[in-house]
Amino acid sequence: MKDYRVVVTDDRYGSYKEEEEVFKDLNIHLDIRNFQSPLEAVEGLKGADGILCNLFPLTGEIIETLDNCRVISRYGVGYDNVAVEAATNRGIWVARVPDYASEDTSDQALALFLGCVRKISFKDREIRRGRWNLHKEQPNHRITGKTFGIVGYGGVGQALHRKIRGLSLSEILVCDPTEDPDFIQDQGAVKVDLETLLSRSDYVSLHVPLRPDTRHLLGRAQFRMMKNRAILINTARGGVVDEAALAEALREGEIAGAGLDVFEHEPINPDNPLLHLDRVILSDHAGWYSEESLRELKTKAALNIAEVLQGRAPLYSVNQPPLAISRTAGKEKTSEMDRK
Repeated sequence: MKDYRVVVTDDRYGSYKEEEEVFKDLNIHLDIRNFQSPLEAVEGLKGADGILCNLFPLTGEIIETLDNCRVISRYGVGYDNVAVEAATNRGIWVARVPDYASEDTSDQALALFLGCVRKISFKDREIRRGRWNLHKEQPNHRITGKTFGIVGYGGVGQALHRKIRGLSLSEILVCDPTEDPDFIQDQGAVKVDLETLLSRSDYVSLHVPLRPDTRHLLGRAQFRMMKNRAILINTARGGVVDEAALAEALREGEIAGAGLDVFEHEPINPDNPLLHLDRVILSDHAGWYSEESLRELKTKAALNIAEVLQGRAPLYSVNQPPLAISRTAGKEKTSEMDRK
């Protein structure tokens, strides 16, 4: 049986027992790296049969040098750090893990939402400073009877919807151009466009991928559409929100608060104005994480690799490279996302 070499581009986990369990009977050997530059990556990826990529940017220039690679599997839902078109042109599958953390990320969105509504972080900070009776500075408003807007209705958006159904909201609005209005209605929500959602919602939660068409989806004009008591939650990608415009909207009272798990630059820059605003709850891009989700992520990312190296399509393909498909003729299976 042929030996295969799979390179991990950036070591965030330390332990790779889940990947090794998937690979153990397939002669697939892990090569754990922590690339610091494109030049280092080009050298380290020579001859690799597969790549497990975390945050390291696999640019088109790097991918053009891959001489043996058949599959790039990204640890995560998003894949904006992988040059998919370049990989497709090289006949390389690109895969991801779209469903590993829907429960965890929706939990995070719910926690940020409730924390913002009840001003938990603000009160915690001020009480530790010896203060009390803080409600006049940041008034609370009842959730019952309000409108909740969900932007993006994939796995996370749907999981969050399920969790907020018991909050006695007056209506739940959904903006997702790809979803069928009848399906959304069957779930107990109403499909609307983004402008309608922003203008009618008391709470807005973002669950869209970062693409050219979603970068700064919410900017100055969009914040001006929102209610001045509105709360924004972002557990998607930082680049979906124009952070300078958000900071201004919060300072000017155009919206009431924000709960943010993601940022345009991570770790967050120390000069980011959001760090100095009391009406913001910040988290460290941890919405995806639980011990259970981590195990699932690592296992499924490895399974994407194992499937391709056994002559099949990955479980969760992003692209359909013609050269790769021709190599797997008669063996390809439809990805989970295609079946959906």
